[in-house]
Amino acid sequence: MIVAVTGITGNMGQATLNEIVKLNEIDKFKFLVLEDDKRIKKLLKKHKDSKAKFEIIYGNLKDFETCQKLVQDCDYVVNLAAVIPPHSDKFPLKAIECNEKGVKNLIKAIEGLKKQPKYIHISTVALYGNRNFKHPWGRVGDPLLVSPFDIYSATKLRGEFAVLESDIKNWAVIRQTAMLHNNMLADNLNDGLMFHTAFNSPLEWATAEDSGLLIANILKSDIKKDLGDKFWKKVFNLGGGAINCLTGYDTLNDGFKLIGGSAKDFFKPNYNATRNFHGMWFSDGKVLDEMFHYQRQTVEEFWQKILKNHSYYKMGKIVPKSLISTFAIKRLFKDDNSPKYWLKHNDEAKMLAYFGGKEKYDEIGEDWSKFPLLVENRCDDGKIDYEKLRNVKNAVLIDYHIDINKEKYSLADLQNYAKEHGGKLLSKEFSGDLYQKLDWETQDGEKFSATPFTVIKAGHWFNLIYKENVWDFDRLAKKDKVFGEIWYDSHDENENNKYFYDEEFNAHYLKIKD
Repeated sequence: MIVAVTGITGNMGQATLNEIVKLNEIDKFKFLVLEDDKRIKKLLKKHKDSKAKFEIIYGNLKDFETCQKLVQDCDYVVNLAAVIPPHSDKFPLKAIECNEKGVKNLIKAIEGLKKQPKYIHISTVALYGNRNFKHPWGRVGDPLLVSPFDIYSATKLRGEFAVLESDIKNWAVIRQTAMLHNNMLADNLNDGLMFHTAFNSPLEWATAEDSGLLIANILKSDIKKDLGDKFWKKVFNLGGGAINCLTGYDTLNDGFKLIGGSAKDFFKPNYNATRNFHGMWFSDGKVLDEMFHYQRQTVEEFWQKILKNHSYYKMGKIVPKSLISTFAIKRLFKDDNSPKYWLKHNDEAKMLAYFGGKEKYDEIGEDWSKFPLLVENRCDDGKIDYEKLRNVKNAVLIDYHIDINKEKYSLADLQNYAKEHGGKLLSKEFSGDLYQKLDWETQDGEKFSATPFTVIKAGHWFNLIYKENVWDFDRLAKKDKVFGEIWYDSHDENENNKYFYDEEFNAHYLKIKD
């Protein structure tokens, strides 16, 4: 049994390696590693007892021949590789090469084999875009409204779509939720990215260790007995369980408790974006856990582990909070990924996307008593019961205008669903096979091919973001009832902005006339 894995030196990759080396059923591991990745030496040293089973292939997913070499003779390919924020923000071309073009190279390489390996593709919660208190819970099938200027989400969206529409016989897509890992605090204190996390954004956390265990348990289960159509050719949400459903503020607050403080000691309300993030609580998060039993760690246990392994955080309790705020938080205001930087440099496009404009930003202020924190039972609409909101039994799910849980659909069902998107189903015949390629038309008259599974079960509906770095949801949501269900939770119907990157990846927006 041969398993190929990409992204093995990343946080989830290292956790996955720790688990899959325990599987005696696997005779050989093939790892794709960048030539300049120094972490591989540490991993090989750590796993020296299993080193005889390792084949290291140095190269890049952007090189098709390298992908061919990786997947040759394999039984499974697990793609964990991704260029993620903030690196995707700093190096958008690398994100395109890895998350999009690299995935297409892997697909092509697998499709070209007579004996195809089974393919596990790690996608992301970021595909769902921004959520708030109106619809914090979601599931596979929800519309995919990737947040403006989030090149990571856009490239992952296009990569996932390619997997779903591929000719790989056995694939599975797993959308990873927000992930807790050992380098999390250090990473967040190196970039303005942490200011993108809206205080009231719903965030469901899973640890890297649990995520790695999931991959190992999938491989072990399928090797023992083919999982068949209950797993293959399906899309899943990888969550951490109801106990790990928090908000952006909860998460920051829990982290600062390590040094005897709170988020309010180090942040002001106007430090962070109020929208345009990506996070969601999974109403279907139990599905994978019931199949593979991987959810073990809670957020609270994670922070305690961090404190135990990094005792120097305790020193923060004796350092004045004002100093920590100045040298750890405020210094990042100068980073070009920070809202304070956008404000200072009059970046109207980013201020619109993340706040709704400078005027709305100015309204936020620095007084926590006036800021509607969900954890304090306050929201933009007044009072709210936060604990009730966090209970999945009270989840208010969006209306797809079709039953996405049905196993069989008629031609009329598909036609009606396309109509709800403001488009059309062009194909005149449908066999009932969810994986039959059909022809569709968007509200803009653009034609695309996709299976009913991709469109209905996985939530993909073609628009500009699938081929260009253009986010046009203000306009599209006006005629697309499915998009509108989510988009208008955090956007006004009178907003008419088209967000886009130029060829040099500078952020812009265009005011669209009604």
